[in-house]
Amino acid sequence: MKMAMMRLRREDPRVVGSFRLHRRLGAGGMGVVYLGSDRRGQRVALKVIRPDLAEDQEFRSRFAREVSAARRIRGGCTARLVAADLEADRPWFATQYVPGPSLHDKVAEEGPLSAAQTASIGAALAEGLLAVHDAGVVHRDLKPSNILLSPKGPRIIDFGIAWATGASTLTHVGTAVGSPGFLAPEQVRGAAVTPATDVFALGATLAYACTADSPFGQGSSEVMLYRVVHEEPQLMAVPDALAPLIHACLAKDPEDRPSTLQLSLRLKEIAAREAHGLPEGRPPAARREPGRPAGQRAAQYAEQHTEKRTLKAPVLRPHGSGRRPGPDRSFDQARRPEQGRPAVPRPAARRTGGARPAARGGGRPAPRTGAQGRRPAADRSLLRQRLTVFVVVTLLVALGIAVAQGCQGPSHSSGSPAGGVRSAAGPFGGTDARADGS
Repeated sequence: MKMAMMRLRREDPRVVGSFRLHRRLGAGGMGVVYLGSDRRGQRVALKVIRPDLAEDQEFRSRFAREVSAARRIRGGCTARLVAADLEADRPWFATQYVPGPSLHDKVAEEGPLSAAQTASIGAALAEGLLAVHDAGVVHRDLKPSNILLSPKGPRIIDFGIAWATGASTLTHVGTAVGSPGFLAPEQVRGAAVTPATDVFALGATLAYACTADSPFGQGSSEVMLYRVVHEEPQLMAVPDALAPLIHACLAKDPEDRPSTLQLSLRLKEIAAREAHGLPEGRPPAARREPGRPAGQRAAQYAEQHTEKRTLKAPVLRPHGSGRRPGPDRSFDQARRPEQGRPAVPRPAARRTGGARPAARGGGRPAPRTGAQGRRPAADRSLLRQRLTVFVVVTLLVALGIAVAQGCQGPSHSSGSPAGGVRSAAGPFGGTDARADGS
């Protein structure tokens, strides 16, 4: 449906519900889309259903279920449902008006998008589809003309129109379930649709964005539908960074396509990589990782990748390995003595390189790494302890000698008057005698 503004025609209504209509935005098999506004000036895209479809009760009931599902959709990448009247002579509903060209018009006017632009738009669209699928809705007609590029990012429009028709054929006017070239094989066969159906359409849309052509070429509806079911997509012009992922999205079997969540995460990664100007189709050189698979193997790859990163955690080495304890172990824990034995520090292995760490609180010196040939900190601590013991023992011996001399009585020296003699032990075991009256 082409979203180009046109003047209202004579047969067009001027007011629908509480909305005043200003312009035609486009027309399609389901009806006409108008630009309208409410009393507050809020602009909406209002869709009025064709009169012949309005008389079909089956269509009305399915249309009502689809509008009800659309009310549950939450997400910034969709056009929010504003109002609807399912009981009117011609049912209608109004969605938030999204300014900006469609993806189809932008590519047709400006040419193919770059890999970075395509990946960025695709990531936003995949995130929008997550909200759609969580609401229990399958778009079934995702294509470049149903994606509007607003200043705030891409928006998905025309939710559930094809689904609401419930058509059993693809060629009847107004009942097409999708657009040839963007339909999934299960839609062509008439099988049940799932969120994987939208993943196929998104892959074809991204291929169009970066090549300006459908991955199944051009031709009549019958030729295009045959190619979708039986032939492989042509992705030679798709950038290498996107080709593997788009090829996985276009798998014939829905089970072989990536999930919407996997697609969103992978596209975000590609967009970030391309934005930094890294080579296309290859991961960053610093990471040195192989290319990530798409499809069902993506979940297994993510699990293995997580396990590999977990194994990179620091490994604590036992004492004596010649390496410093890890940052999560204290020096005391790394050199903890066995239970029941005194905590005598052991001489540490000599180390080379590194700076001396700051001393820790608590009295025990921290390990040091100096140049080769220097005494480790543990040897210095042992030497200081031995020196202290030696000094204390020497003082005790000197004090004992002094006490013994005092118990023997006053000593008499020639030429000295009788009297007491003071004796004091020197600091290293000697005596200092001085007569009283001298």
